[in-house]
Amino acid sequence: MTGAGDRGQHDRPRLTTSAMIASIAAEGQRTMAAPFGHALVALAQEDPSILGMTADLGKYTDLHVFAQAFPERHYQMGMAEQLLFGAASGLAAEGFTPFATTYAVFASRRAYDFIHQTIAEEERNVKIACALPGLTSGYGPSHQATEDLALFRAMPNMVVIDPCDAHEIAQAVPAMAQHRGPVYMRLLRGQVPLVLDEYGYSFELGKAKLLRDGADVLFVSSGIMTMRALEAATALAADRVDCGVLHVATIKPLDEAAILAACARPGRLVVVAENHSVHGGLGEAVAGLLMRAGVHPAFRMVGLPDAFLAAGALPTLHDRYGISTNALCARVKTWLG
Repeated sequence: MTGAGDRGQHDRPRLTTSAMIASIAAEGQRTMAAPFGHALVALAQEDPSILGMTADLGKYTDLHVFAQAFPERHYQMGMAEQLLFGAASGLAAEGFTPFATTYAVFASRRAYDFIHQTIAEEERNVKIACALPGLTSGYGPSHQATEDLALFRAMPNMVVIDPCDAHEIAQAVPAMAQHRGPVYMRLLRGQVPLVLDEYGYSFELGKAKLLRDGADVLFVSSGIMTMRALEAATALAADRVDCGVLHVATIKPLDEAAILAACARPGRLVVVAENHSVHGGLGEAVAGLLMRAGVHPAFRMVGLPDAFLAAGALPTLHDRYGISTNALCARVKTWLG
């Protein structure tokens, strides 16, 4: 039986699986296929210690590219994330540099204790690269890692990276390998947008970079929200709102000097934007830094709510939860009055 609430349902586009796991790239945007997989292959060609490991998600973390190039250095551990990270720790203890991939929810929730005890506490040289960070899946709370940055920021010895695009991922992979110790990186997979190459950007572990300057608003952002902030800055310029964008790819250790210098500039609104819960991520890290340093700009945060998020099409969810470009622009206009 069809109720009143179902009227018009057949006239709407049917929600498809692809809409729930769609690429974050806008229509017509430049992309690069599997930047993580290709960067890891290039690194392994120069470094025989590099290994690729996954828990039945190689195709969905772009590790299949590595598996094809180096089958003898690829480890498929099955659907057993605790085993994945325990084995990675053991291989690191023997002098290898394992890159272990899975979904961010499985690393941050299902295998957290194994990472904490066998990798972080022992300072093992394991690199963790995890797909579907924040709200980049429409499959609901079971696949939406909205609290991963908070969890890994709190873990001693862990470096935490939230890259913006394919250009940055390709540069972050060798930087992760060069760093001695555990690293957690949020991973964008598949057809990943290319954005930062247009700004002459180069990734440096632990360094924030000013991509554009502006007198009215400063976006302090990480991950895909840097892409959104750049889009918002362009759109707001049409309304004579001059926006700067400070990209903070390394969440831990935080580039305190760069953030303080940018936020201390008088007369502009500071907006921290992140694809993560408003609790425990970049926003609270920046807020705490500013308070401790006695720097007090007008300050706002854009992030995901303290809630279990809905399932659905990503564009709809990004609008609903305020991390789309249009939503970001609307918020800034409201805050500026």
